[in-house]
Amino acid sequence: MSAGPSGRASSTCLRAADAIEHFVNSNSPIAGTVVWLTGLSGAGKSTIALALERELRQKHTPVYVLDGDKVRTGLCSDLGFSPEDRKENIRRIAEVARLFADAGLICVVAFISPYRSDRDRARAMLPAGKFIEVYLSTPLEVCEERDVKGLYAKARAGLVSDFTGISAPYEAPLRSELELRTDKLSLDQCVYQVVGLLTDRGALKS
Repeated sequence: MSAGPSGRASSTCLRAADAIEHFVNSNSPIAGTVVWLTGLSGAGKSTIALALERELRQKHTPVYVLDGDKVRTGLCSDLGFSPEDRKENIRRIAEVARLFADAGLICVVAFISPYRSDRDRARAMLPAGKFIEVYLSTPLEVCEERDVKGLYAKARAGLVSDFTGISAPYEAPLRSELELRTDKLSLDQCVYQVVGLLTDRGALKS
């Protein structure tokens, strides 16, 4: 039996509590940073986010992942994919990410977040240097080839509307802190580059 919205919300709260308990019991410095992964569907955002989470936990660093698919089944289950709903979706996520950062955690956000203005608004919520935008610039054709969920095929067939990269726009970052081509880099290489940037920013022990 699948969990309803309340069950999913409880699961999210439990995961958040685990992250905070891990932070309290660790000797890590207060990081307070948001790592915002943006890119097309299939670019590798969730894969990198989860691998980064594992790496940071091994370093005894408090971390929490906000993933687009999971958040849309709970916190943002009332939103669709119109430009207005996408804007509100990102606003809510940015607010939650800011709270995690205020609590001293590294919050890894894995969202398509197609509009530049919405990502810039999220950046403005954090103190200077505490928002790290990571652009997964994987080409559209590569993302379509991966098409794990079959969404691109449905969008091409007109069965899915407002699909980013096909029937809705994606505005690439102009000033991202890091750009990753997941079609050219291995997962370990991607994680290594993000961890290196966090270390350079003072969010991690060197």
